[in-house]
Amino acid sequence: MKIIKNPLQKNWSDILKRPTQTIDDIEATVNEIFAEVKTKGDQAITKYTSLFDGISLNNFQVSMEEIVSAEKEISTELKSAIQLAKENITKFHAAQKTDRVEVETQSGVKCWQEKRPIQKVGLYIPGGSAPLFSTILMLAIPANLAGCKEIILCTPPNKEGKINPAILYTANLCGVTKIFKVGGIQAIAGMTFGTETIPQVYKIFGPGNQFVTVAKQLATRFNVAIDMPAGPSELLVFADETAKPSFVASDLLSQAEHGADSQVILVTTSEEILESVEKEVESQLEKLPRKDIATKAIENSKLILVKDEEVALNLINQYAPEHFIVIAENEKFFVDGIENAGSVFIGNYTPESAGDYASGTNHTLPTNAYAKQYSGVNLDSFQKSMTFQKIDEKGIKTIGKAIELMAEAEGLQAHKNAVTLRLKSLEE
Repeated sequence: MKIIKNPLQKNWSDILKRPTQTIDDIEATVNEIFAEVKTKGDQAITKYTSLFDGISLNNFQVSMEEIVSAEKEISTELKSAIQLAKENITKFHAAQKTDRVEVETQSGVKCWQEKRPIQKVGLYIPGGSAPLFSTILMLAIPANLAGCKEIILCTPPNKEGKINPAILYTANLCGVTKIFKVGGIQAIAGMTFGTETIPQVYKIFGPGNQFVTVAKQLATRFNVAIDMPAGPSELLVFADETAKPSFVASDLLSQAEHGADSQVILVTTSEEILESVEKEVESQLEKLPRKDIATKAIENSKLILVKDEEVALNLINQYAPEHFIVIAENEKFFVDGIENAGSVFIGNYTPESAGDYASGTNHTLPTNAYAKQYSGVNLDSFQKSMTFQKIDEKGIKTIGKAIELMAEAEGLQAHKNAVTLRLKSLEE
């Protein structure tokens, strides 16, 4: 990890750069695959699944027989763990439900807001070296709570054309309606346009690599919404002398092992903590099964020493981390002052892993500084807010003149006439 001591604020932007390719580097590939899936449907899906995943499939949809078989392959202990996580995530997201908001803005003018589910949603679940079945919990649970009618899931197959059994078990447990063995750009394109096999959806959710991130952004050009531009994972930890260095190092490595393009950062006011965490990272890294991946991510990562907590907080808010862990005697200063972060973890005994799996909060979060303007996935992500209004005779008399004056001032005579006709009818 690169050590940086007391960087000047004018250099923060360069220091805090993410190790990601630009969209220009990827967009040509994404455009090509999208165009082919749009015109050739399943034929293009088959081609790119063979090219990228090394398997030719005649049928992408997972059968019920495969789901039943997968359940038998999952240990009782893992099933219990998944069910515990499901209970906590359900509890937290169910608490986010809101009642209808109704206001009488003027006598006879009633306005209200209600939420309606997005009818068709697509969930993208990364497979590859880390089959993220936990992400299904984070997406399918709120989708069901919101009342989504179709919940489509795409995830890449392995070289044998199979899906990790934990993914199939969790998807079935959480009410996913259809599962497809399709990954990467072609999966996002399939859900964007629909094919002979894969249904078209209205909104796509889920994390992925940089290619998936750009594919999701491209999908928005074709009347498909996305949760957020969620790319490679990232974590920033602030730690002072009250932090346990071994805990901090384990948190940094927990995100580093996600992928070579992940980034982890330690910000501290203590040189002793910086040195201790550096040693712990080196020690723990040697014991990780995913050492090679984590090592590459650590090369993109930084240990930053700053002079005081105020500087630290300003730097953290500029970085806008996906995950922010604060271990500090003055934790309230950071909890109250953090403005840009996807999810915040407080204290020595709150590992980021808890949010990834089972505490109840959602782990689908904005990366690449999008925490400055995006929220993480929540119940509202699967709903639309619709407004309603009803005006009676008294109400139109109350606000009618104001509408006429405003419409006329904007030069929109038909708008004015729509009110004038009604007002005159009440004079008869």
